[in-house]
Amino acid sequence: MLELAYPPLDHLELYVPDESGGYRLAGRTGDALPFDSREIRQNNYLFNLNFSPHEHKTVYLRLASEGSIQAPVSLWSSSAYLEAQPVRLYVLGLIYGVLLGMLVYNLFIYLSVRDTSYLYYIFYIASFGLYQLSVNGAAVEYFWPDSPWWANAATPFFIGSAGLFGSQFARSFLQTSRHSPWVDRVLLALMAFGALVMALSLMTSYALALRLATTLALVFTVVIYVAGIVAWCRGLRVARYFIIAWSAFLFGGVINTLMVLGYLPNVFLTMYASQIGSAIEVALLSLALADRINAMREQQAQTLLEAGQKLEVLNQQLAHSNRLKDEFLATLTHELRTPMNGVIGSLELMQTLELDPELEQYQQTAAGSARDMMRMVNGILTLTELQAGKLSAQRQPFSLRSLLTTLQTQYGASAAAKSLAFQIDLSAGLPDRLQGDRCKLSHCLECLLDNAIKFTPSGSVVLRVLTRSVSAQRVSLSFEVIDSGIGFVNLDEATLYQRFFQLDGSMTREYGGLGIGLAICRQLVELLGGQLTHESTPGRGSCFRLLVEFDAQEPAPRSPAAVARRLPRDCTVLLVDDNDVNQLVVRGMLLKLGYQVRTAGSPTDALQLLGRELVSAVLIDGEMSTAQLGAFRLQAQALPGYSQLPILLACVPGKEGCPAGAGSDYLAKPVKFEALQTALSRYVLSVEQGESADI
Repeated sequence: MLELAYPPLDHLELYVPDESGGYRLAGRTGDALPFDSREIRQNNYLFNLNFSPHEHKTVYLRLASEGSIQAPVSLWSSSAYLEAQPVRLYVLGLIYGVLLGMLVYNLFIYLSVRDTSYLYYIFYIASFGLYQLSVNGAAVEYFWPDSPWWANAATPFFIGSAGLFGSQFARSFLQTSRHSPWVDRVLLALMAFGALVMALSLMTSYALALRLATTLALVFTVVIYVAGIVAWCRGLRVARYFIIAWSAFLFGGVINTLMVLGYLPNVFLTMYASQIGSAIEVALLSLALADRINAMREQQAQTLLEAGQKLEVLNQQLAHSNRLKDEFLATLTHELRTPMNGVIGSLELMQTLELDPELEQYQQTAAGSARDMMRMVNGILTLTELQAGKLSAQRQPFSLRSLLTTLQTQYGASAAAKSLAFQIDLSAGLPDRLQGDRCKLSHCLECLLDNAIKFTPSGSVVLRVLTRSVSAQRVSLSFEVIDSGIGFVNLDEATLYQRFFQLDGSMTREYGGLGIGLAICRQLVELLGGQLTHESTPGRGSCFRLLVEFDAQEPAPRSPAAVARRLPRDCTVLLVDDNDVNQLVVRGMLLKLGYQVRTAGSPTDALQLLGRELVSAVLIDGEMSTAQLGAFRLQAQALPGYSQLPILLACVPGKEGCPAGAGSDYLAKPVKFEALQTALSRYVLSVEQGESADI
C-alpha cells in the first residue's frame, strides 16, 4: 500500500508497469476530484500495490497542483498501516480536541463576562482550526467531500480569516491603541490584508490567493510576536503568556519548515509539529486571557481601594465638618440660653407688677415669644447632642405625679390661650415613685404636647397615662397624647420622624416651628428603651402613644440593727478581668484586705469556677458588653446557693456602658483601696439576720 501524506495536492496519478514493458495508469485522485472518487477513503492518498515477496518494481507518481507540491511517500503493508493509524488519530484527535475545547471554554467565558477579546479569540480559534482541518484533508473527508472548488479555496480563506481575527484579538488583548499606536496601525493594516485575502480566495485563482495567504501568514506571525514583545517591554503583565504562546507556535512552524526543506526527516513529529505548536499556542492564549481577567480584577480592586481611601478621607473631612457644626450649634445654643433665661425671668417678674392693659399685653406677647425661642434653642441643643451621641438615659428616682403637675400647669395655660380644653387622665393604681430619666421623659411629652396644641385650632388636647403592667421591679406605662386637630394622612415612620419635616411649606408659614420635635422625641424614646407609635385621621385629629418601662422605686433600707459579721479570711472573692495588669493590682488589694481570691479571664471561665467552688462575691470588669454582663448575672445567680450573690462592677466614671441592673453596686476605675474595702464590708462581711447568705 502506497501512501502520500500531503492532502492539499490537486491531482495525483499512479503509473505501474504493464505486461508489455510500458506503464499504465493505475489510479487517479486529488482534492480537485470528489472525495468519493478515491479508491481508499482516507484524508491522505492511498494506492493498492500488488507485490510478490522480494519483487522489485518501479512505479511513477505524477503530481500537479496550483499550490505547493510535497511528496512524503510511505510504503506499507496492510497490517502495518492499520497498526500505525491509532497513534496518528489519537494525536490528531488530541490536537483538534484542544482547539475545540478552548473554543467552547472561551465561548462560555465570553457569554459570562462579555469581553470582546474573547469573541475575537473564538473566531481566531475557529478560523485556525478549520485551516488545519483543510490542510490535513479531514475537512474534505467530513465537511465538504463533494466541493472540490471549496476544498482549494478554503485554505487561503481561513488563513485570511485567522489573520483578520488574530490581529483584532492582539489589538484588543494587548491594548495597542493605548500603549503602542504604531503597532496598532500595523495590525490594522494586517486586518485589511486578511480581509483582502478572504475576498480574493473566493474570486481569483487558487494559486494567487495561496501566495498572498502565505505572505500574510509570515508577516502576521512576525508582527504578532513583535507586538507581544513591545507590550511586555511597556510593562503589560499579560504579554508574557502571549509571547510564550506565540513562541510555541513559531517553534512548531520552524520544525515543520525545516522538514519541508529537507533538513529534518519527514516523520510524524516533524510532519505535525506546526499543528502541535498551534494547539499549545491556543491553550496558552486561553491562560493569557484568564490572567488578563485576574489582572483586570486586581486593577479594579486597587482602583476601588484607592477610591475607598479617598472616600474615607472625604468622609472623615465631612464628619469633622459635621462635628464642628454640632459643636458650633451646641456652643451657640448654650450661649443663647443664658440671656434667654434672663429675658424670661425678667418677663415673669413683670407679671407681679401693676401694668396697664396695653403694657400687660406687650408683656404677655414678649413672654410667649421668649418661651417659643427658648423651646427652639433647647430643641437645637438636644438635637446636636443626640447627633454627637452625648446623651444617655439616666436612672434616678422621681415623682411621676410631680412631673404631670408641671405639665398641667405649663400646657394648661398654653391651651387656654387658644381656647382649647386640656386635661390629664390618670388610670387607677398609677404608681408615683419611679426610677428612670425624668428629664428625657418630660422632653418627649413636651414635644408631643407642643405639636398637639400647635396643630389643634379648636377642641381639646388630652394626655392620658395608663398602667400597662406592674411588678416588683418594673412598671410599664403608656402615655397617650390625643388631640382633635387637623390630623394628617398616615405616613411611614421614616418620613414622619425625619428631621426638619413638615407636611408642606404652608405648615411652616401658618404654624411655625423647625420640624424637629418628632425627630427629637423619637430619638429620646429610643434612649429610654421605649416605643413611639401614632394614629391619625385627616380633619379629626391624631394620637401619639409612648410606651416606656421604668424601674420601681427601691424600698427604704432596712434597719442595720440585726446584722451578722464575718471575717475577710472566711470569704472568697472571684475577680473577673481580661486585663492581666488590672487583675494583678486588684488581686493584691483583695489579698491585702485578707480575702481569699480566685481569678478568671472571662465570664465563661467565671461560671465554670462558680460551679466548682463557693465564693462570697464577684468583682467583674464593667467595660464588657451589656449583654455579657446581664447574661453573666442571670446565669451566676441561677446556680445553686448563689441567688443573692453580690456582683460588683468596676466602671470608668462618666463613661456609658456600665448597665443598670447588671450588678449589686459599682466601683469607680481605677479601683481605690478604701472604696473596695467599703463595698466588700457592706456586701460580704455584713449579712442581715433572717436572710440567707447563700454561702
